[in-house]
Amino acid sequence: ATEVIDAIKKCKEMRWLRLEGNTLGVEAAKGIAKALEKHPEFQRALWSDMFTGRLKTEIPDALRFLGNGIILANAKLIELDLSDNAFGPNGMQGLVVFLKSPSCFSLKELRLNNNGLGITGGKMLAASLLECHTKSLAAGTPLALRVFVSGRGRLENEGSMRLAEAFKAIGSLEEVRMPQNGIFHEGITALAEALPSTQN
Repeated sequence: ATEVIDAIKKCKEMRWLRLEGNTLGVEAAKGIAKALEKHPEFQRALWSDMFTGRLKTEIPDALRFLGNGIILANAKLIELDLSDNAFGPNGMQGLVVFLKSPSCFSLKELRLNNNGLGITGGKMLAASLLECHTKSLAAGTPLALRVFVSGRGRLENEGSMRLAEAFKAIGSLEEVRMPQNGIFHEGITALAEALPSTQN
């Protein structure tokens, strides 16, 4: 991770960071997060498949550090891609504070494909998005999320219904992809009813 950290430190203007295909531990995440603190211009976290072989107990802390680095930088994120990191509801705990923070008020694309969030993780995600929406409205910079992807997440009816509530409140989604989640009639109905209420 030293090379990545040094490159981030040397970069005068860093709008995006791709960490795909790495295996990031807690210490590496802490170092990268510290380097991110110096980049308020940072906008795109392209972090799919970056926890290969890592223990599920490590991932929440790694995500907390990375999120805090972005928050401390006062960066305004446009895209967050954490696809293909099978961190489950445990990992979602490491994202909750970050997703509610002012750094995510500007979020346009959220990609959480193949994370295995489950019903619990889906509910946590929905609650975080709702709180982000509420806080962003109060700050005068309403969340305008356009793209949401969460396939292969085991969200089932309960998780998808909670997310439908969030989508309805946010009201700006243009693209929603949620395949292979075990969603049946009840969940599909909730999503179908929520999406027409979006402005786009």
